[in-house]
Amino acid sequence: MEIAGYAASVLIGFSLGVIGGGGSILTVPILVYFFALDPILATTYSLFVVGLTSSVGAISHYQKGNVDFKISLVFGIPSLIAVFIMRKWVMPSMPHHLLTISHFELTKSVLLMLVFATLMVAASISMIRKKKALPETQHRIDYTKLILQSMIVGVITGFVGVGGGFLIIPSLVLFAGLPMKKAVGTSLMVMTISSLLGVLGDVSRHAAIDYSFLILFSAFAIGGIIAGSYLTKYINDAKLKPAFGWFVLIMGIFVLVSTLTK
Repeated sequence: MEIAGYAASVLIGFSLGVIGGGGSILTVPILVYFFALDPILATTYSLFVVGLTSSVGAISHYQKGNVDFKISLVFGIPSLIAVFIMRKWVMPSMPHHLLTISHFELTKSVLLMLVFATLMVAASISMIRKKKALPETQHRIDYTKLILQSMIVGVITGFVGVGGGFLIIPSLVLFAGLPMKKAVGTSLMVMTISSLLGVLGDVSRHAAIDYSFLILFSAFAIGGIIAGSYLTKYINDAKLKPAFGWFVLIMGIFVLVSTLTK
């Protein structure tokens, strides 16, 4: 199972490298189902892996001129604050047992996986649907909507430990007027900022972290993003995205069913 888990971690990076998002949403299920980690601890590990992997992709996009640092900070700082608050105070203060309905016990871990499965289904539908290209003609930055969306992404990232690229990229295109390629690169920079620094919220409360495992797992994901970034010129991401979306949808349904039938 662990060998399969490391192989699956390559897919996380590959997706980030090719389509700029989607891969991070697989991190928690891989850690939970392949490595038997507790879902709450898996979100901490996920933030570290996603942040480190995204940083490699962000550097690659920066070298191609596809990172807008001003927008990265405008979007990244509110998101980072939201992530840190969620990890430092909100998550630890949530009770383990939330409620019981008949024979079904809703715990913090179960709620996390249910929310995660819902996000996976939503992200997969976003990737599968054939939709018109987002408009790239807007030049005036809508700071209010950009910052509001940033905080929403930060809350989601802090709770379930995903980078939120499938939410960040449309926001950067619609509210910051970035071209799609620059939105992808800037999204990776935002995920680097919010995910890596967000881990500090967990580290500051002395969460039990196996750094040797994290580094090994991240190395496989980084290998995937390097390969994905290199292969972008040879791969038609318009065809790859729906295929990857179907895979995420199947995974999301699996997580949902397995969580509800435990």
